[in-house]
Amino acid sequence: MLSYHQTATPPRRGTPVRSLVLPPWRFALQLRTLKLLGWQGLSMRDLEPYLHGEKTGKVFGITLDDGYLNNLENALPVLRELGFTATAFIVSGQVGGTNAWDHPVGAPAVPLMDVDDLRTWLDAGMEIGAHTRNHVNLCATDEVVAREEIAGSKHDLEQLLGIEVRSFCYPYGEHRAEHADMVRQAGYATATAIVSSRTRAGDDLMRLPRISVHLYDKLPSFLARVTTDYEDWRMRQWNTQPTSRGYYLLGGEGPHASAH
Repeated sequence: MLSYHQTATPPRRGTPVRSLVLPPWRFALQLRTLKLLGWQGLSMRDLEPYLHGEKTGKVFGITLDDGYLNNLENALPVLRELGFTATAFIVSGQVGGTNAWDHPVGAPAVPLMDVDDLRTWLDAGMEIGAHTRNHVNLCATDEVVAREEIAGSKHDLEQLLGIEVRSFCYPYGEHRAEHADMVRQAGYATATAIVSSRTRAGDDLMRLPRISVHLYDKLPSFLARVTTDYEDWRMRQWNTQPTSRGYYLLGGEGPHASAH
């Protein structure tokens, strides 16, 4: 499963979280190449039969965190061209707003999709997932707030759009076992983190790993990370600590360095 954030012209060097802004041409190149190699990109909803072992095939997940408007403008045409589906994880308290959670670290304000934009995304066959109400780090909140953020975002989006929201994404990838339990109790079918590993049969559906795609990723290494076990090998070469089968915490990296 792949985690993207923005598809837009990257801001100037030195801008916080610049590495999470992928030029549209690079996004298109990555997905077109996977298509040529026989891979099919799917939303979390469309991946569910594969995650349950009901289907097999050369498939990979496409997720776009936070709900940036530039993904509607730049990523959606590529997804439609290739016949891929994708999941946009939405911060329900910022629909039509900006990436307010990034402002304290100096990142520029970037528009997020509004209600009409989200409906356009859905009408194109894409999926909407939840990303909490306020993009909070669940590990830095108490139980009451965590439950409200997790269940509340699902409720907000379902009421706003008249759909079932089945997929959840942990902001910053940060979570503990009790948060996975909260996600399950809230009625989600899947939940994703940012733990750089390929998904395998038997992985906890409430703590699914994803490979985060960054600005400086070169095509050959990107393809190796998606189509082979290279990513797991690469993680073992770094200063990593296994936390459970298939899950790793990157030594020395904070939430703003790797995932939003």
